[in-house]
Amino acid sequence: MANLGELMKRYDKFVLFDTETTGLDYSRNEIIEFSAVVLEVRGGEAADVQHYDELISLTPGNFVPPEIQKLTGITNMDIQERGISKTRVCRDIAEMFAGNTLLLAYNAHFDLSFLYYMLLRNGDPAILKGKDKLDLLTVYRDRREYPHKLCNAIEAYGLAGKVVNSHRAIDDVIATAAVMEAMVAEKDDLCQYLNLFGYSPKYGISGKAIGSITYKPQPFSPVHPLYQEP
Repeated sequence: MANLGELMKRYDKFVLFDTETTGLDYSRNEIIEFSAVVLEVRGGEAADVQHYDELISLTPGNFVPPEIQKLTGITNMDIQERGISKTRVCRDIAEMFAGNTLLLAYNAHFDLSFLYYMLLRNGDPAILKGKDKLDLLTVYRDRREYPHKLCNAIEAYGLAGKVVNSHRAIDDVIATAAVMEAMVAEKDDLCQYLNLFGYSPKYGISGKAIGSITYKPQPFSPVHPLYQEP
């Protein structure tokens, strides 16, 4: 059970998710692992009700590049033996996202971009419409100095030894859930970050902006919360 503060007054369910992919180009590369932790509000707290973790079959002729195999430990043989169809994963995601649900991720723009294209080709991307989205990387950038990787957030909140940033989606999404709970305990202002994503002023938004999201440049060294920017 977790206390998610003011967020629990707005939503019945929270889906934290993470992906592993064959590369960084969401329009060309593919998701090879999709993982999620589902929390439901029960008795004034958020109960952990589901852990979802599946490897996903690749389009015929595609493969997991060697550098991705090294980073994630996911091999082409793993995908061939254990990967399930994109269509099935898209159906599972649609069921998970149903209802009064908040979607959360660490560096959410990346994962949402890949998810949209998988749904566009193999499911229904409309399931993302009307769903509020929260990027916990944006929150962390407002809380701590650079660097801002998930492993840095784990260390900053004293979670090392409890969760890990292993570059496997299920481990990383469990870590993200723990980081989120620590963030709420530190300062209960996550509602201010709904549909608000920060981006590097130096590099800009990576790829196409998501229509329902407000993007604002966010410095590496926090000055004041991004939601106070005009």
